[in-house]
Amino acid sequence: MEVNAPAGGAWGLTAVMVIITSWILYRYVAPKGWREWSRAGIVQAFIIALYAEMYGFPLTLYLLTGFLGIDIPILHQSGHLWAALFGWGDLGALIEMLVGYTIVFFGLSILIEGWREVYLANKEKRLATDGLYGIVRHPQYTGIFLIIFGQLIHWPTVPTLAIFPVMLWAYYRLSLREEKDMLKQFGKAYEAYRKKRPMFLPRWGEWRRLIDASR
Repeated sequence: MEVNAPAGGAWGLTAVMVIITSWILYRYVAPKGWREWSRAGIVQAFIIALYAEMYGFPLTLYLLTGFLGIDIPILHQSGHLWAALFGWGDLGALIEMLVGYTIVFFGLSILIEGWREVYLANKEKRLATDGLYGIVRHPQYTGIFLIIFGQLIHWPTVPTLAIFPVMLWAYYRLSLREEKDMLKQFGKAYEAYRKKRPMFLPRWGEWRRLIDASR
């Protein structure tokens, strides 16, 4: 983190980060029908909004300083907004970044492992109930939620904070539709599985299992 770097202007880096992150998204989410594509489009909007502010134009900083009159220097490090707002300084910004990225990489490992497990289950034409799917019913979406939440800790912006609840609602609706399809395909076996496992978040005391299963 460059201490006195002005915010914004690195549009080339913005494009590179959007491309890399989008590739990961479409590689491991692999949307098929239009509903899945529409949900992936919301995450895509989050990605663009995130990196456009991180390296392009710092809209949130201008909104907070210009419209709300909050005294925040228009510098790159001010994008660590929680540290900037509460006066935590460079150490606070570093801690914010480390915590955020820890959650991001945890979510990414869940997303990738969940993709692997469901890929094998589909290949063998069976219901995925082991590994991550033995803890929650939609681990890939859990991974996406954690990735986005980690980025909101690391680099929150007005657009991404607005997109986050929309994304949660959209994936919740998509998961309900997917479960209807699973009931048609697997019948009582999926109904029994659905009664045993929560949708997105592990039960109290099972977070450790989720961490171990994602490795």
